[in-house]
Parts: sequence; C-alpha cells; structure tokens
Amino acid sequence: MTTDAPLANPSVGDEIRNLPFEEALSQLEGIVRSLEGGKSTLAQAIAEYERGTALRRHCEAKLAEAEAKVQAVVEGAGGLTLRDVE
Repeated sequence: MTTDAPLANPSVGDEIRNLPFEEALSQLEGIVRSLEGGKSTLAQAIAEYERGTALRRHCEAKLAEAEAKVQAVVEGAGGLTLRDVE
C-alpha cells in the first residue's frame, strides 16, 4: 500500500523540505530500522510511517533534480558543455 496523501501535520513537510538529501536519507534509514524492529506503539509506527513517506518523496525529488543537472552536462565538440534542462 502506497500513499501520497498530504501529511496530517503540514509543518512536518515544511521541515523536511529544508533537509539536505543526506540528512533526509539518514532519517529515513533510521525510521526503517525502527519500524523493522517492531517495538513502537501503533501510534508511533503510524507517525514514523507518515514521516518516512514524506522523507522518501523528498529524497526522490532531490535525486530527480540531481539527475537533471547531471544530464544537462553533455559532451560537445569543444568538450563538456551545459545544455538547457527541461
């Protein structure tokens, strides 16, 4: 089951939006370990899952942005050049 529904707590999204990729990924990995451990209460697990979903979306967006930048670097007749990113 995947959900891309808005977060119940919009301020969480605002805070995540400002995280660098590496920090967001680290937090996401911690949430996965916690959920796999199964020691959280149901309410905690739901909150962690919600935050994890937001972190996943944030990481995917950052990766897509980085991929677009890398694809913008193309080899031309004069060496490496930048092309417009669509």
